[in-house]
Amino acid sequence: MAQTNTERFRIGAFAAVIIGLCIFPFFARPYLVEVAMIFFIWIILAQSYRLIVTVHDWQLYHVVLYGVGAYTSGMLSKNFGFPVFLAIPIGGLMACLFGMIITVILIRTTGWSFYIATFGLAELIRLTWLKFRYPFGGSTGIISIPYPPVIGGIDFGASIPYYFFSLGVMLIVMYMLYRIEKSRIGDDFKAISMDPELAASTGISIPRHRLMACAIGSFFAGIAGGLLVHRLGAVDPKMFNIITMLYLLIWVVVGGTNTFWGPVIGVSVMYTLFELLRPLIQIRP
Repeated sequence: MAQTNTERFRIGAFAAVIIGLCIFPFFARPYLVEVAMIFFIWIILAQSYRLIVTVHDWQLYHVVLYGVGAYTSGMLSKNFGFPVFLAIPIGGLMACLFGMIITVILIRTTGWSFYIATFGLAELIRLTWLKFRYPFGGSTGIISIPYPPVIGGIDFGASIPYYFFSLGVMLIVMYMLYRIEKSRIGDDFKAISMDPELAASTGISIPRHRLMACAIGSFFAGIAGGLLVHRLGAVDPKMFNIITMLYLLIWVVVGGTNTFWGPVIGVSVMYTLFELLRPLIQIRP
């Protein structure tokens, strides 16, 4: 009975939060609606990173994969006329591909060597965007990236429709990651995190599961990047530097990686503090 009541309370609280989020944009200031959209994107990014660190791959290239999704989606829609709602998942697939390539290269590397190598490869990708004006726009990045189109009379480029689009994507991603968390694959990830040698002795392939975690997490990081770029209408390499990666690490650590809701708590607390400290933006890092 106690367990049933607890489950009912969780469902009721979750429903109340969703209802509150649905009502929020109709009463909040436009600036706060924009802040909420970035908040949804950060949650996707933090949750996707948390999936990867469940196998203890505390890599330092996740934000750059976020950038891969942003650049891919933005370039496809601007230069090749891809529909925005098609360009975003393709950006996720491209981020997944880059993440898997980096993981395969470093699959036998662990510890500090792994962290430094992931940072080096991430910077190589980011500096490529910075160096080449064509097709990446160099230090100024890419501007005039198309906003989502009007579909069924709804202008998804407007603030409130894009708010609900971002909210919907965030909820879908969280549901998918939650299902993975509760699946056999999620149990294998936790086993690797707790004791890699014991997990390997039971037949769990650690390299295969590391690659799988990276592929899934990278895909959703790319989705987050696509959501960001089509809201801002621009992208540049400075958005994906080591400071942003450190922010992501802080959000995940503050919330905790042992529970699924940890990154949500971490992003909620730290992002709120960041917004309150915006007048001190020069010393905030």
